[in-house]
Amino acid sequence: MRTTIVLVHGAFAESSSWNDVIDPLLEARLHVIAAANPLRGLAADAAAVTDLVRSIDGPVVLVGHSYGGAVITNVDADAGEIVGLVYVAGFAPDAGESCFTLAGKFPGSTLGETLETVARRDGTTDLSIALDRFNEQFCADLPANVAARMAATQRPITREALLEASGERPLWKELPSWFVFGGNDRNIPVAAQRYMAERASAQRAVEIPGASHAVAVSQPYIATDLILNAASLPAPA
Repeated sequence: MRTTIVLVHGAFAESSSWNDVIDPLLEARLHVIAAANPLRGLAADAAAVTDLVRSIDGPVVLVGHSYGGAVITNVDADAGEIVGLVYVAGFAPDAGESCFTLAGKFPGSTLGETLETVARRDGTTDLSIALDRFNEQFCADLPANVAARMAATQRPITREALLEASGERPLWKELPSWFVFGGNDRNIPVAAQRYMAERASAQRAVEIPGASHAVAVSQPYIATDLILNAASLPAPA
């Protein structure tokens, strides 16, 4: 049975951010689902991906970018035949940690000064990156016209989602993981990503010199290589 790759985008992005990763995965005859991450709250978002995984027959590789890494970390371990996790400039929190906690653990993030807020009627606050700051902050290694499209289509995340503590059973403690991240990531400090990869005893951690937070867009074949590596693992017994 063919492996299914579930791609989970993060904050300030949407499912099309995986387009250049999807094509080579399809060429490798893998099933691919680019999930729509609600970006409303960590437990709720993880539950949505868990429900999706429960509907899939056969082996599954979970891939998370940015906040999407925290989401895949919190998917139920018994949701399906999950064989591996790939963190693409992604958060891999331990129990009780939030994305804000991890981003602030090491110096280097300039995200906070670029954010704009929208107060919602339900009492939450949406965060997005200012349009005129998006290129330099999120994807400095991409052309301005590409960055402008990404800025226009970015999906906001609630502040509460980034502050929410991760659950008691981080999946990276139970399954093999792979990490890829850029050396010029301005959202999540590079030191934080090295720390998370080492803590998770990653099968492989690739740091791309000069690459931004948007490594799935600027360096899709490197991300794809790690996903294919994860997909080659046998399904759990």
